[in-house]
Amino acid sequence: MLTVSHLTKKYHRFVANENLSFSVADGETAVLAGPNGAGKSTAIKCIAGLLRFEGEIEICGFRNKTIDAKRRLGYVPEIPAPYDLLTVGEHMEFIARAYGLEHWEEDAKELMRRFELTDKANRLGKELSKGMQQKISICCALLIHPKVVLFDEPLVGLDPHAIKELKAILNEMKAQGTTIVISTHMLESVEDLWDKVFIMMNGRIEAERTRKQVEATGENLQELFFSITEGEVSEEGTS
Repeated sequence: MLTVSHLTKKYHRFVANENLSFSVADGETAVLAGPNGAGKSTAIKCIAGLLRFEGEIEICGFRNKTIDAKRRLGYVPEIPAPYDLLTVGEHMEFIARAYGLEHWEEDAKELMRRFELTDKANRLGKELSKGMQQKISICCALLIHPKVVLFDEPLVGLDPHAIKELKAILNEMKAQGTTIVISTHMLESVEDLWDKVFIMMNGRIEAERTRKQVEATGENLQELFFSITEGEVSEEGTS
């Protein structure tokens, strides 16, 4: 489970995130949606422990910057950053050693197979396309079997096969009780995945909905998004 309480992130006078509070339960897939500059990526980086912030963030009951939290957290950044001089296979081994994983080899092989990286096992990170680098980033995050996993625009740059596999894996993880958070402005890419959506603008959460709430109104995710980001938010829709 992920719990965010009163998250505020400032860069001098600029407020990137203002008093964000939300939670995502075990086995739930949440989407942070919003236009560019809404503060989605900043929030994800704060949750991942990469930025200083005000407020509290807990991962499975542990403060997010503790070792106990980090052992349970997977993170796929918007821009992949593999090590130039490690091969694809060595990236998997590096993660396994860093997290003290045991009997990880078969899991690594299966992830590489599903993302069509098996024949790239000996290629260096710097030799790969952005799409291949994104696949490495995803495989490394999933190898640890995270209890909470963060994805920042995960489908950008992936080929159709990789998109299909990632969506299948996300549904498998959800069934196993994993908490999943996806930050994106490409709403059509997550239409079949989400349980809860937080719509952000100007560093704030302007609306929170569950899938059942949206379906009950006859809307879809994109209609809701545009009604909030391009129109006025009703009192019922504020969070």
